[in-house]
Amino acid sequence: MKKFIWIVLVLCAVQLQAQDLKQYKSVVKELSSARYQGRGYARGGANKAGKYLEKQFVKSGADEVTLQPFTIDINTFPGKMELWADGKKLTPGVDFSMREYSPGVKGEFPVYHIDTLNFDPERIYADLEKPENANCLVVCEFWFTYRHREVFSRLQKAGECSNAGLIFTWASPIKFFKAYGEKVVDKPIIWVTPEAINGVKTVRANIDSKFLKDCEIFNVIAKVEGTRHDSCYVFTAHYDHLGNLGRKVYYPGANDNASGTAAIVTLAAHYAVHRPLYDMYFIAFSGEDANLRGSTFYALNPAVPLSRIKYLFNIDMIGDNNPVQYCECSDEGLRGFALFEQINAEKHYFKALERGVLAANSDHYPFAVRHVPCIFFENENGDAFPYYHTIFDNWKTAVFDSYEPVFKIVTEFVNLYDKL
Repeated sequence: MKKFIWIVLVLCAVQLQAQDLKQYKSVVKELSSARYQGRGYARGGANKAGKYLEKQFVKSGADEVTLQPFTIDINTFPGKMELWADGKKLTPGVDFSMREYSPGVKGEFPVYHIDTLNFDPERIYADLEKPENANCLVVCEFWFTYRHREVFSRLQKAGECSNAGLIFTWASPIKFFKAYGEKVVDKPIIWVTPEAINGVKTVRANIDSKFLKDCEIFNVIAKVEGTRHDSCYVFTAHYDHLGNLGRKVYYPGANDNASGTAAIVTLAAHYAVHRPLYDMYFIAFSGEDANLRGSTFYALNPAVPLSRIKYLFNIDMIGDNNPVQYCECSDEGLRGFALFEQINAEKHYFKALERGVLAANSDHYPFAVRHVPCIFFENENGDAFPYYHTIFDNWKTAVFDSYEPVFKIVTEFVNLYDKL
């Protein structure tokens, strides 16, 4: 009988863990579906995803689920998205995308290719004043423009040069960003793959942009009560993503960051069953891809004082399979990182934990600079990472290897950190 009971308990434990993975995959698949149109702002995809997560947290057994509204200004591209190079129609998201702060652009334009081997800004300015280059689009490799940004910043400003805009080349797969979309520059800037624009003499464009002023979005905050309320743990992930590139193309964001969002949903379900010592907060942020707007707003308007946070775990892009787990910590979180290393040395959840320099690259940062003990998990440079910020970051390219190791190392950390 004892042996039978032991077998049943083992099978139940395995089933519970399998159910966690099943729920995890279900949330990733749902959030990256066409229903949410890339969880962006122009078509309300982010808010639809937020309402879905509200229901998921309630279903998980959280004691409280609230929405924290705020507004952002953001540039979007929900309309026409058409580009031709010497008469050949290019595919949005594959051959080209837009710089996040670009205005729309319509018309036909001559193309001026920058000679990077014989780079001479004064000659370029003179060339752009020639009649044959009037109202042209200037083409150059992105990283070269970054190294010479003073020159190319001038080419972006109205009244400085006669060019109509710029084309930055970026190797396939072409990427899209939203971080600095709270403004719009004077001239259009288009990302294009080198092979799509190489040697091209004329470009025709029909691209719409829409600037959203005071766009209403929200964070989703779930609470699982512990037996003590004087301190708390916080688990965060951002659920917004890049949204649309025209009417037909959207960015699914399975890895970035449906993967992290799904993880905090299953963590909430876990602690609703295995009641913790301290209160647990699970915060799904919006506005991360618009320059950490949701987490910054929360850090300024927290549900509980930041001083009461024992430790914060920010989970972003863990839908990958690199055996080395990348982390960042606040100065106050280094004591905790030593415990993470100790756990990993004993349990071998990852080949190693690589601690990088703290940066403003995800939602832990607004807390780190306010002296909250925190850690950031991002499983980068695996099989899914090349699709980051592309239309190919979808359910088919998602990888689930890192979910269970992250789940286990975090929950074990909480058990041990309470005893320090």
